Amino acid sequence: MSGRMIPHRTPFFLPLLYPSLVWRMPHDEAALYLTFDDGPMPGPTDYVLEVLRSHDARATFFCIGDNVRKHPELFRRIVDEGHTVGNHTYHHLNGWRTRSADYISNVKAFEDAVADAGIQNRVALFRPPYGRITRRQISGLRDYTIVMWDVLTRDYDRLLSKEKCFQGSVRACRPGSLVVFHDSYKAQRNMEYALPRLIEEMRQQGYSFKLLPFDGVFTSPGVS
Repeated sequence: MSGRMIPHRTPFFLPLLYPSLVWRMPHDEAALYLTFDDGPMPGPTDYVLEVLRSHDARATFFCIGDNVRKHPELFRRIVDEGHTVGNHTYHHLNGWRTRSADYISNVKAFEDAVADAGIQNRVALFRPPYGRITRRQISGLRDYTIVMWDVLTRDYDRLLSKEKCFQGSVRACRPGSLVVFHDSYKAQRNMEYALPRLIEEMRQQGYSFKLLPFDGVFTSPGVS
């Protein structure tokens, strides 16, 4: 494993500190895993779904429970169009600033929002907002597969130009990368520019785009 720090890529030592979390998928083939955080949001999520459809690509959406409550029809559209959904807490909580019991309760509240939206499948994937979660919270969420990331596009950074968002994200991608975009208003400018270009560029480089399993059962999550 290289110790070189690459902008937009997760620091190499974090998977070593938290090996039970999923940071990168098996990398014996040129495949990427697109993920989107913080939706569903009318506008940004609709745009993402149209881009994915036009490029025949699938992705995983880590949704906020309160947004599922507000926009159940958009949440159902994500599922109906063949994408996977994951739990991103009900209120986008920072685990470092939240009591473990409250945090876990908030994660469970997401399940009620999903059921109210008419989706009966159990959502087994979880991603902590901001990537901030304690070891006690990890232990309390053993029935979830906790999915982190290998490439952070930083599309939410309004000081980052859309071209640098795109270029930096492409440079950070490698086989098995879990790539994070955000289907949110804050990230909309950079995401809408970078997403279709990243898909086109990585396809030209021979990459395919794969879907995380809805049930959270991974055959061989990658760490290195």
